[in-house]
Amino acid sequence: MTGRTTPGGGRPPSQRASKVCAVCGRPFTWRKKWERDWEHVKYCSDRCRAAAKKVVP
Repeated sequence: MTGRTTPGGGRPPSQRASKVCAVCGRPFTWRKKWERDWEHVKYCSDRCRAAAKKVVP
């Protein structure tokens, strides 16, 4: 598949796109699982996603 525009596709882990988790502040890198919606990913794990829902009243 040529012309691929995914942030991490085919790259070694050290060269993949990364973000900072909105809850814990830790950096996390692109994963194949998030390929389709990387721009919408905010949390590094299910635990942080659940914690974010608890904080919002």
